[in-house]
Amino acid sequence: MSDENSHNRVGLLTGLDEILDPAHTAIVVVDMQNDFCAENGYIHTTQGADMSGNKPLAERIGKLVDAGRAAGCEIVWVKAIYDHELLPAPMLSQMLDKGKGAVCCASDSWGADFYEIGPEKGEQVVEKRCYSAFHNTQMDDILRRRDIKSLVMTGVATNVCVESTLREAFFHGYYIVMPPDCVGSANVPLHEATIKSVEFIFGHVPESGQVMDVWLGKARAGQAAE
Repeated sequence: MSDENSHNRVGLLTGLDEILDPAHTAIVVVDMQNDFCAENGYIHTTQGADMSGNKPLAERIGKLVDAGRAAGCEIVWVKAIYDHELLPAPMLSQMLDKGKGAVCCASDSWGADFYEIGPEKGEQVVEKRCYSAFHNTQMDDILRRRDIKSLVMTGVATNVCVESTLREAFFHGYYIVMPPDCVGSANVPLHEATIKSVEFIFGHVPESGQVMDVWLGKARAGQAAE
């Protein structure tokens, strides 16, 4: 078997212990903003969605982010800014049809503000104008400058912006980890379909507790080696 086809190629990461090494891992928090998550936000008012699960979701993501910070992971916050004049025409057409003409995450609005959790000083915030955080943004440059290889995907909506971002990340060569308890969607069947799709072909879907256990284990191993 040639080196090109070998599972032992230099630099190939296998298993969560290698993939989740904090030295090359970033947690990506997608669209945890009022218009997507809060009562009286865009999703609530235009779709009548049940928002009751979003505060517990934010708490779980916050716990994972805190553990990632302590372990030494990078944290990247993705923020949608969807003023109509900034959007690609097909996306705007869909939003006008489904959103009853309302603006989602308008610049400098309450709706665009982070919901319950948010960045600490020095953490990167990437603004996007469509569903993927890689499209026409500095996301890839930010990650590569920090030698990031693996992304822990969190946020909303599982089946739209989280999925769009992780698919493009995968095509850019990043390893994908998506804890199912740290993503959410108002559409439960599509949320579950994305989890199955990621597990099938794009990456790993451990619960957040398992992710944090990997980081804790590495921290203990480092302390024991000192």
